[in-house]
Amino acid sequence: MLKHRIITALILIPIFIALVLFLPPVGFGVMTGLAVLWGAYEWSAFMGIKKLTLRIIYPILMFLLLEAALIVPVVYILETAAIWWLIALLLVLFYPRLSGIWGKSLVIRGIMGVLVLVPCWVAINFIRDHESGAYTLLFLFVLIWGADTGAYFAGKKWGKTKLAPAVSPGKTWQGLAGAIAVTLVIVLITLYATKVPHPIWFAAIVLTMVTVLVSVLGDLFESMLKRNVGLKDSGRLLPGHGGMLDRIDSLTAAAPVFALGALLLGKFFQ
Repeated sequence: MLKHRIITALILIPIFIALVLFLPPVGFGVMTGLAVLWGAYEWSAFMGIKKLTLRIIYPILMFLLLEAALIVPVVYILETAAIWWLIALLLVLFYPRLSGIWGKSLVIRGIMGVLVLVPCWVAINFIRDHESGAYTLLFLFVLIWGADTGAYFAGKKWGKTKLAPAVSPGKTWQGLAGAIAVTLVIVLITLYATKVPHPIWFAAIVLTMVTVLVSVLGDLFESMLKRNVGLKDSGRLLPGHGGMLDRIDSLTAAAPVFALGALLLGKFFQ
């Protein structure tokens, strides 16, 4: 499994970096939109929908909502996402006790998908469309990849204390510590290498730490939904990696929070 993950990553990461750096804004929006629509198709399984013709309906609805999001002020969408992830935190912390509210409701789980996927798409394109946005977006991905790698190896080496056993038995507090350690190294190197003014360092470090912690929540939230319907992976799109949602689960939470934090910090330091 690890071998397949590494091979797939080595193939896809250079392609993804090239697309982030060189695609025009419209092309990048279309590419990320297609990824979200595939994610919506996989999400329909989280809703308990099994018939193919019915599963296709949800991506169609998601497409219409992505179009509608283009006319809504970005800050409203990002603020809504931040509130949603606070609610999601409670759902994860109190799983399975609160699952009676949403666990069998197709509508509620469908709304969850909207709150997860639409703000992620908006945030990614909002970041990318700004000056030096491609590099900022790559920094966000490096943060998530680095945290995920740090958590994996620290958890494998020292993991003993379960982080959220009811949701994802494999994740540990030691793995989380590894993710935080790698994140700190990445952000310090980046701040130093890019000559960011020292007065901003503290706020930047806090934002990246919050972003990574929220990315872990995104991972746990998807795990909770899969556990609710008895799925191991969201799909079989990527060898060794599962489905689209298995690859972007951390990003769905991290991107809106990072974008909102950067937006607020930008206003503060102007």
